[in-house]
Amino acid sequence: MQKEGEEAEAEGMSIVPPATIPLGDDEPIECLIHFAQIHETFRKAEIDALAVLHGIEVVWTGYSDDSPYATLLLPSRTSARTLVSRSILTKAIYELWATSPTLPHLHTTIQQRTPHLWPRLTPHPFKFTIETYNSSHTSAAQLALINTFSYLPLTGPISLHNPTTTFTLLESYTPHSPTPHTLHFGLRLAPGARHLPDTYDLKKRTYIGTTSMDAALSLITANLSLCAASKLIYDPFAGTGSFLVSAAAFGAHTWGSDIDGRQIRGKPGGPGVKDNFVQYGLTDAYIDGFVSDLTNTPVVAGGRRFLDAVVCDPPYGVREGLKVLGSRDREKGREAVVRDGVLRHL
Repeated sequence: MQKEGEEAEAEGMSIVPPATIPLGDDEPIECLIHFAQIHETFRKAEIDALAVLHGIEVVWTGYSDDSPYATLLLPSRTSARTLVSRSILTKAIYELWATSPTLPHLHTTIQQRTPHLWPRLTPHPFKFTIETYNSSHTSAAQLALINTFSYLPLTGPISLHNPTTTFTLLESYTPHSPTPHTLHFGLRLAPGARHLPDTYDLKKRTYIGTTSMDAALSLITANLSLCAASKLIYDPFAGTGSFLVSAAAFGAHTWGSDIDGRQIRGKPGGPGVKDNFVQYGLTDAYIDGFVSDLTNTPVVAGGRRFLDAVVCDPPYGVREGLKVLGSRDREKGREAVVRDGVLRHL
């Protein structure tokens, strides 16, 4: 198995033994989320936002930024699949059968808590997978681990490519340790949306600029902003439309502005923001873009609230510093203009 990260899982991570998993889909279950070990400070926030978006009650029972594994209680298996269906930072979600500090204790826990689940799983095609953190296994070592679960009465065929059921052992190691300090075992319920950053990769995009936001981060932002169908999303620093494309990918209607009209329009005869929406088949989700100075924006005129979210990456630094339209002299342009003895407006 491929080593997943360089940092060790925190020793203080909360470990809560899983409750007996019910047969029905309408009862709470304990799940384990396998996170990607990137953008750690956004992982829990993304899941919490998606829970709000889908109306799913989430109770966290174990989480640490230093570990790719987190446990939580969810209302049902269906809600678990829905929760991670568009999560950018989730690799997969599992129905958790057991969590233990050693392999023998893990087997004992499985045999004590889950026999009532075995009959509904035994006739179906299945496979076993092993996930490790801070370590790796040879193929022979993986097979030896899988064979320790031979007490499960699985009568269905082994299917590596199209299994109905995937059993997964997830291990956590401290650096240079020969044995794991925590083991989890469960059924794989659903993958996350780790494929989306590749779909919207900037390297494949028609129109980008120096400030185009990384696809993964813009998609995460769209999730945090609860972007969805019938939502109106605005980016006041739209640039090449990175955030707008991500919001549109989740069904939202988008529009944006920028102080630099060249960014929105693109080069004469060349691609522009709209071409990105054409590329991804999202033209119906792009309302339009316009040139605007945010310090004097017309969007808030009248004080009416009509936006569902504002997503943006404000300009900063030397190359893309803050700009405003107008003169540094606040009084310039306010002089009284008289023509034929009458005050005029320019």
